[in-house]
Amino acid sequence: YKLIRKSPKIFVGYSDITALHCAFLTEARLISFHGPMLNSDFAHPEMPDFTVQSFRRTLSLAPRPNTTLPFDISLGHQNDKVRILRRGIAHGRLIGGNLSLLCSILGTPWQPNFKRRLLFLEDVGEPPYRFDRMLTQLLNAGLLQQVSGIAIGVNADCEDPKSQTSKEYRQTLDAVLKDRLLALKVPVAAGLAFGHVPRNATLPVGVRATLDANRGVLSLAEFPVK
Repeated sequence: YKLIRKSPKIFVGYSDITALHCAFLTEARLISFHGPMLNSDFAHPEMPDFTVQSFRRTLSLAPRPNTTLPFDISLGHQNDKVRILRRGIAHGRLIGGNLSLLCSILGTPWQPNFKRRLLFLEDVGEPPYRFDRMLTQLLNAGLLQQVSGIAIGVNADCEDPKSQTSKEYRQTLDAVLKDRLLALKVPVAAGLAFGHVPRNATLPVGVRATLDANRGVLSLAEFPVK
């Protein structure tokens, strides 16, 4: 960590890499990037141009004459999947990433500071009841109550296929999100362009950002690269 603080480098990844984002932020104050992986994304011949351009633009966002803020993370992507769960505008430094990994580091020295932070979350292959468990864990730890807003990405393969046809009550993922998050009374938007999906925007962990949950827009309010 001392070496990272002394000689910071660009560090990019997502999913399990969430644990490293949290550790680097808490221990070294490093702005790292929740974004596409070299082996599973950039090596794919059909990687969407949106993902490539988001990566390039975000890593080029520095105080130069031709760069301006705020910067919409969905720039270049017509996203009609965004869902507004609670309207409002929230500001704060971005923390978060993969929900499962975030829960796994609670109570460790690398647990990030949630106070007045803008939390972004995504996961893959987790049915609604597991989302319920993980969000309840964050609530019981008193952490979700501290955030200024919540930006939720695309949660791939996280729906219960039996929720629409089963005779017994089975929650949908949106029902879980509303049940667990709306009582916080902070802006919440879901379906934003990041996650375990081909169109995966690059998000700088630790920079100031704004969630406009009236329009479903997450934008960067600070240059991540000095």
